[in-house]
Amino acid sequence: MRVTLARRIEEAAAAVGARIPRPPRVAAILGSGLGAADLGIEEAVAVPYSAIPHMPRVSVAGHKGELVTGSIGTVPVAILSGRVHLYEGWSVQDVTFGVRVLARLGCRILLVTNAAGSTRPDLVPGTLVLVTDHINLTGEDPTRGPEPAEIGARFLGLTEAYDPRLGRILVRAAKAESIPLAQGIYCAGKGPCYETPAEVRMIAGLGADLVGMSTVPEVIAAVHAGMRVAAVSCVTNLAAGIEGSHPDHEEVKRVAGEASERLARIFRLFVPLAAEETS
Repeated sequence: MRVTLARRIEEAAAAVGARIPRPPRVAAILGSGLGAADLGIEEAVAVPYSAIPHMPRVSVAGHKGELVTGSIGTVPVAILSGRVHLYEGWSVQDVTFGVRVLARLGCRILLVTNAAGSTRPDLVPGTLVLVTDHINLTGEDPTRGPEPAEIGARFLGLTEAYDPRLGRILVRAAKAESIPLAQGIYCAGKGPCYETPAEVRMIAGLGADLVGMSTVPEVIAAVHAGMRVAAVSCVTNLAAGIEGSHPDHEEVKRVAGEASERLARIFRLFVPLAAEETS
């Protein structure tokens, strides 16, 4: 007999909960080239995805595949170090499963990070960008179907999917660390091919500043689960056709890795400020 989505979430959360000392309040998803070890988490406990029932396994280079819990200051946190993607053949429910587990564990704030291409020449590789909105070109929606409707709203409003107050906290944290933080709109495609120059021109014409292959399904699922969400993209390459760019995954990992220290400094300030804001 098929196990329902709600039951799978419960079983996964129970397995994680049995291995960690206290429920997390703030969570993050780390994209390509970004590692939990950079975040300075105290009393860290790593749970490999292979030890979590129903959790899909990571296969993409640059994604470790573990759930790390611990604390930053006095705030308990949980980190999904690595994600799975639609382009690997996973369903949208698989892609967003970790998010729903975080919500079930008690997380009410989620910071999503990703590596992204830029449709704007001024957003050069290495730039960190606060995501203020998104365009979903994946053709997927994690709230579609009967099972998501049983655990959340049937018709979900996304007007403030990227929480403005959390965004302002990220801006404050970046400013305090003297780290430039641009702002932009993220467009998600299914991948795995990088976009053609014509597609990049179309995406820019739609109003998107960034393009990537993740984040949007996870943000939707997080909002559906009652979480407040913020997102930061690391520009790892200029999108195809912008000043002759030729995107490459090794370049993506390298640039994201170089930006990880700056993102970690922002995150360490963001966590206590966000926790105080929502206490």
